[in-house]
Amino acid sequence: MSTTAMINVYYDAICPICRKERRRFERWAGKRAAEIAWLDVTEHQDQLRDKGVSPEAALRSLHIELDDGTMIEGIDAYRLLMQRIPLLYPGAWLIGLPGIKQGLRRYYDHWVKKRLQREGRWPPQ
Repeated sequence: MSTTAMINVYYDAICPICRKERRRFERWAGKRAAEIAWLDVTEHQDQLRDKGVSPEAALRSLHIELDDGTMIEGIDAYRLLMQRIPLLYPGAWLIGLPGIKQGLRRYYDHWVKKRLQREGRWPPQ
């Protein structure tokens, strides 16, 4: 039995790439996938607002809620998710390195904005 606490992952379920990534994480996580609740940011806007996360911020970045209510976002959220999957431990360590983390954040922010613009969902109405 695992001692890892449950986490809530808030992701953009409208995004086909995000859904594909979710399925990939679930497959790689195996039995540990049961420790991850995947929640659509669109359906949980009020819950996120109560935690200080605007709908726009939720669309722009992955957010994870720990069992103590702490919110983690962006590259740190991806690192936390990756650390739950043994295959991805080295990648989680690598993307946390100074310089790499900041570069990935800039790239990720740019990519998400372009994706939302292509989908007609940015800027938010």
